[in-house]
Amino acid sequence: MPRPKCLRWIGQSPGSGYFKPRGIPVTRLEEIVMTLDELEALRLTDLDGLYQEEAAKRMHVSRPTFGRIVDSAHSKVADALVNGKALRIEGGRVDMSTERSFACSGCRHLWRIRHGMSHPAQCPACSSRDVHWHTPEKNDEQNKGVIP
Repeated sequence: MPRPKCLRWIGQSPGSGYFKPRGIPVTRLEEIVMTLDELEALRLTDLDGLYQEEAAKRMHVSRPTFGRIVDSAHSKVADALVNGKALRIEGGRVDMSTERSFACSGCRHLWRIRHGMSHPAQCPACSSRDVHWHTPEKNDEQNKGVIP
């Protein structure tokens, strides 16, 4: 019996849950279901340009697991585009954070903002524009806002 899937962390919900070829009624289309974690894997690698190692950390999965997720997502998107199928995005064992963490490369300050707010333009501590998304580690609480 296969091991149950762990929860995969996703950073945002999809803007739309359904895509289909124009001009063809939905009732006449074959449908492919893409899970929310597969969409997140596409977003992190293809849109945000992250390497699989970093993207896997953000989703709280191993790098090999992330590779399988993104490969499955690529296959589904290719099948939908090449063969004119509808793509429905839903399901999967996912957890969405209510906050996102950011870090300043200049002063190494860490802070959190509510999910849904835009990426901060600058660090609130030193005004540096060298700000990036930070995946919190277990020991970050002990570091009182400073990257070790």
